[in-house]
Order: sequence, then C-alpha cells, then structure tokens
Amino acid sequence: MEESLLAKDREEKAERLLTWVSWSQEVKRIGYIAGPVIPVLSSQFFLQIISIMMAGHLDELSLSGTALAVSIASVTGFSFLVGMASGLETLCGQAYGAKQYKKLGMLTYTATFSLILVCVPLSLGWIYMEKILVFIGQDPLISHEAGKFTTWLVPSLFGSAFLQPLIRYYQMQSLVIPMLISSCTTLILYIPLCWALVFKSGLNSVGAAVAISIWIWVNVIVLALYMKFSSTCAQTRAPLSMELFRGTGEFLRFAVPSAVMMCLEWWSFELLILLSGLLPNPQLETSVLSVCLNTLSTIYTIPYGIGAAASTRISNELGAGNPNTARMAVLASMSVVVLETTVISATLFFCRRLFGYTFSNEKEVVDYVTVMAPLVCVSVILDGLQGVLTGIARGCGWQHIGAYINLGAYYLCGIPLAATLSFWVKLRGKGLWIGLQFGCFVQTVLLSIITCRINWKQQAINARRRLFEEKFAVENGLV
Repeated sequence: MEESLLAKDREEKAERLLTWVSWSQEVKRIGYIAGPVIPVLSSQFFLQIISIMMAGHLDELSLSGTALAVSIASVTGFSFLVGMASGLETLCGQAYGAKQYKKLGMLTYTATFSLILVCVPLSLGWIYMEKILVFIGQDPLISHEAGKFTTWLVPSLFGSAFLQPLIRYYQMQSLVIPMLISSCTTLILYIPLCWALVFKSGLNSVGAAVAISIWIWVNVIVLALYMKFSSTCAQTRAPLSMELFRGTGEFLRFAVPSAVMMCLEWWSFELLILLSGLLPNPQLETSVLSVCLNTLSTIYTIPYGIGAAASTRISNELGAGNPNTARMAVLASMSVVVLETTVISATLFFCRRLFGYTFSNEKEVVDYVTVMAPLVCVSVILDGLQGVLTGIARGCGWQHIGAYINLGAYYLCGIPLAATLSFWVKLRGKGLWIGLQFGCFVQTVLLSIITCRINWKQQAINARRRLFEEKFAVENGLV
C-alpha cells in the first residue's frame, strides 16, 4: 500500500513538472509571436496618436476636428477592414497547422479582393462626412475640420484593404520579423514626414491624413515584395487563379461575424466621442475623451498582440489536431496578460498628471485628463483581459458567439448606463466612460465563462473535419 502511494505521488509530481514545462514553453512561443506583433500593431495606432498630437499643437479646433475624424475613420472604415481580416486568423491559422500551405496564400488573395469591394461604399461616406456630421447635430466648425481630414484619408482606406490581409498572412505563419522591420522603419520616417506636412507644407491638419496614407502604402509595397520574392514564403505563395473567387463564401462565413464582433466593441467606444459632442463645452469634452480613448487604444495594442499570438497558436494547434497544446496556449496567454495589465495600469496611475501634456498645452484639457486617469487605469485591466479572450475566440472560430456577447454587453448594458450617467446624473464625460467600462466588464465575464467551457478535443476534431472536407471537395470539383 505504501509503495502504491509513493508511486502515485511520483506520478503526480511528474505530471505537475510536465505541466509546468509545457506552460513555460508555451509562454515562450506566445512571447516570440507577440513580441514583434505588438510593435507592428502599435505602429498603426501611433499613426493616429501622432496625427492628433501634431494637430493638437496647432489649436484646440484642429485637435477636436482631427480627433473626431480619426474616431469616425475608425468607426466607419478601419474597424470593418480589421474585423473582416481577422477572419483569416481562424482560416489561415488552422490551414497552416494542417499543412495546407497553398490554401493560406489563396485565402489572403480572397480576403484582399473582398476588402477592396467593401472600401468602395465606405469611401463615399468619408467624402461626405462633413454633411453627415452636421446633419446629426455635431458642431459645424468641428465637422468641417473632420470632413476635410476624412476626405484626404480615403487612399489609406484602400491601402488597408491590402495591408490587413498581408499582416494576417505573416502572423499565421509566425513570420513576424518582416512585419516588425517594415512597420518600425516606416514609423520612424513617418514622424518627420507628418511634421513637415502639418507645419511646413501649408496643409495644416490634413497633412497628417496624407502622411498616414503614404505610410500604409509603403508598408503594403514592402510586405508584398517580401511575399513575392522571399524563400520563406515559397510554400504559402499561391498563384492567382479562379480559386480566389471560389473561396469568397468560406472567407465571408468567418469574416462577417468577426467584423461584427470587433465593430460592436469598437463602435461603442468611438460612440463616446460622438456623445461628448452633445455635452456642454463640446470642444473640451471631445478633446479629453479623445485623449483618454487614444491612450487606451495605444496601450491596448499590447494585450491585442498577446491575443493575436494566442489566436495564432490556438488555430495552428487545432488545425494540427493538438487540443492539449491549444488549451495550454490559453493558460499561457492569460497568465502573460494579467501580469502586463497590472504593470501598465500601475505605471499609468503614477504618471496621471503628466500624460495629458503629450496631447495638448491647454491647462483645462490636462487637468480634466488627470481626473479621468484612474478610470482609464481600470479600463486598461478590463480591456487587456477581453483582448486576449477575443483572440482565443478567433483562434477557435467562435466569432459569432463573440458578436452576440458584445451586442448584449455594450448595447444592452454599457451604452444605456453611459447615457444615463452622463446626461441624467450629470457626470458628463466621466459618466460616459464609466458606463462603457461596465459594458466591458460584462463582456469579459461572459467571454471568460465561454472559454472555461471549451471542449478542446471537439474543437480540434471540428477544425480537421472542416479543412479536409473542403480539401476533398476542391480536389474533386465539388465546389
């Protein structure tokens, strides 16, 4: 009996050691992908931040107009493209795990074609944005500034239709170094370019829109050339063919709910900017909430990068038929994000009296930002957790579930509470922020429950079945 207990104890210790080793290895894999992906994603957000900072040092009207334009562009354009391209995290990730390499390349072409079509109606809305904003009751002066900015930003919209699928193409293969070099190099060049176009060319605030378009198209060209000529992309580089159109239905099946899931969340935060324009002293409220939102968006690139790494690892392992490794990727990514959000939120709290000056020299704006800072610190934690949880959902292909959760969390809970606290309780901008964070809390709780109940073995079976049934159908001319 005693020998049996000792043997059982040794087995338990060995199992715990194996679990610890597996967890440690997965943390390293997550870090290897997330480390370069975070700067890549951050560089895209920094474009917006730098643009707002440059415009903010022209005058308060330029700051308000540019901040509103950037928010509108995110709501009505970039969110669609990023969301739809995120559908590739399921399709390309699982295809790569199942060693269907040519399928990954063809899906990238399909996604690019689909996104270009989406850009056509979106660009028309951007061109007429000034009239739309005035019609819905926004300040005419701010609307004029925002309308000019979005019109000059149209080329960047079509550039993003190429850039977002290319980013997923590299991400799902863990080829993150080319993206890192391209994004960081062009970002360094973007700063003097934006400064020159804003302050020296006579374009003023719209010079930032021109600079954004140039940055996006340069990255598209660099990544496309690397895909075309690099030997590391040889396996996944597919020739253009009619299969591009045949894959549209499959892509949209994941892209549409992925876009809905992301847009519902994205729109709810951007709605803060529109609602702030209806408050007393709209220029102050819009400027301060834009500063807080863009600060949070910049910090969010870290957990979003961790979530992207989790999505990559989970989809790869499910496609390869390794459910236990996929489950370990979830544990590793959640561990990393808990540590990250704790450090970042504490740092932001201690620097709360300083970061407002990076956006404006107006004392009224800086003081208001300082008051809002503790709420932003709470948002950092909640946003970080849900950023990784949504990445897990994308890796599993559960975007439709995420869409329903976001609809309920933000539009049935968060936004009604935000409007009540702001306009009825008279908390103004602070009330808007508190309400939306309650929605984020509900979202995080629901996503956590769903993630804890995932049957990983069944997820792997479903992924393999879908991939090889589609492969059989294509090879036999059934689709």
